[in-house]
Amino acid sequence: MALLHLRHFTHQSLLSTSKLHHHFRFSPLKSPRFSCSASASTTMAKQVLVPIANGTEPMEAVITIDVIRRSGADVTVASVEKELRVDACHGVKIVADALVADCKNTVFDLIALPGGMPGASNFKDCGVLESLVKKQAADGRLYAAVCASPAVALGSWGLLKGLKATCYPSFMEQLQSCATAVESRVQQDGKVVTSRGPGTTMEFAVTLVEQLYGKEKADEVSGPLVMRPNHGDEYTITELNPLEWKCNNVPQVLVPIADGSEEMEAVMIIDILRRAKANVVVASVGDNLEILASRKVKLVADMLLDEAAKLTYDLIVLPGGLGGAQAFAKSDKLVNLLKKQAESNKPYGAICASPALVLEPHGLLKGKKATAYPAMCDKLSDQSHIDNRVVVDGNLITSRGPGTAMEFALGIVEKFFGRPKALELAKGLLVGRQ
Repeated sequence: MALLHLRHFTHQSLLSTSKLHHHFRFSPLKSPRFSCSASASTTMAKQVLVPIANGTEPMEAVITIDVIRRSGADVTVASVEKELRVDACHGVKIVADALVADCKNTVFDLIALPGGMPGASNFKDCGVLESLVKKQAADGRLYAAVCASPAVALGSWGLLKGLKATCYPSFMEQLQSCATAVESRVQQDGKVVTSRGPGTTMEFAVTLVEQLYGKEKADEVSGPLVMRPNHGDEYTITELNPLEWKCNNVPQVLVPIADGSEEMEAVMIIDILRRAKANVVVASVGDNLEILASRKVKLVADMLLDEAAKLTYDLIVLPGGLGGAQAFAKSDKLVNLLKKQAESNKPYGAICASPALVLEPHGLLKGKKATAYPAMCDKLSDQSHIDNRVVVDGNLITSRGPGTAMEFALGIVEKFFGRPKALELAKGLLVGRQ
C-alpha cells in the first residue's frame, strides 16, 4: 500500500539559526522533528493545523494541505493517534509532522479537519483536538471541516449551534440536529467553513486560503490548479478513435512516483482507482521507496520500479509535478515500460507536466491527440486538443492538472468499467450533479 509521509517546513522557519529552536528538536540519533511550541506570531506565515486519524480520507487531507501550502502558510499535520503514522482510507498511510498532543499550546490561525470514516469519529473522541478547536472557536479564530467531520466532530462538540453548515450527504440528518444544515458545496458562517466531500475539497481549501490571505492570494493559488469552471456539471471526457480497454477481471494499474511528483494528482489517481477496485501498484522511480513530493509531502511506494517492472499492467499512468516528470523522463526502465505498453496497444496515460516532458520527447504522442498542463502545452507537437480537460485517443489518456485529476481518474474508471460505474463513483465523490 502507498505510504504518505507528510513533513513540511516553510522557508520562514529557516530564516536564521537564532529562530531555529522555535521549530525543531534535535537529537543526535534522529532527524529534526517539528515542534509545535511556537506561537502563530513567530513567523510571517499563517499557522495552520490539519489533524489526521486512522480512517481519514486521504484526498481530503492531501488536497487541503497542498493547496494551503501553496499560499505560503505553515501547515502542521498532526496525528490524533498514539503514533505519527495513521492508516488512512483506501490503503494509504500518512505520517504526520507531530502528535496533536504536541500542539495543544500552539496558537493557530486555522484548524481544518478532513473527513473520512472512521477518521471523523476518531477526531470526535480526541480530547486534545476537541479542546484545541473549542478554544479556536472561543477566541474567534478560523476553524473548518469537510465531509463527515462537520456533523461527527464539530457538531458533536457543539461548535455549529445557530450556524449554517454543510457536510457529506449521508450525514445531513445528523447535522440537522446541531446546525442549520444547507446543501452548499462550501458554506461559510462567521469563522467556520464547512464542505461536503472529496469533490468539493479543492474549493474548500481555496476558500480557506481566501480567509487567511484574501481574495487576491486565493486567485493566485487557484489559477494554476485548473479547477472546474462549473462544479455542478457532469464530468466529461473527449474521446477520439474509441478503443475498448480490456483486462482480466481486475485492472492491474502501475502508478510511478518520484521526487517532485504532484501529491494531489498521485493520491487522487490512487484513491479513485482503488475505490473502483482496481489493483494499484505504486512504484518509486528512485533508489528509495520514500519520495519527496512537490509540496513536501513524503510518499512511500509499495515497491521500487525494478520490482514493479517484473509485472504486467493493463494501464501505466503518470502523475504530474515538474520534478517528478523530469525524473520519469530520465528513467530508461520506465520509458521502456511505456514504449512496450504503447507497442502492445495497451492503455497508458499521463497528467499535468508528464504528457509534455515524458510522453512527447519519447515519441509516445506520435499520431495522438493529447493535452497537458497549460504552461507545458507549447511542448506538444499536436496542440489541436489541448483545451480539453481529459483527452482519450485510443489507448492513451491525458489531462491537465490537479483540478482535472478527479475527472482524469474517473475517465480511466469509465474506460475499464463503463460510464455508469464512473458516474456512480463521481456521485459518491461529489463530482458533478448530485
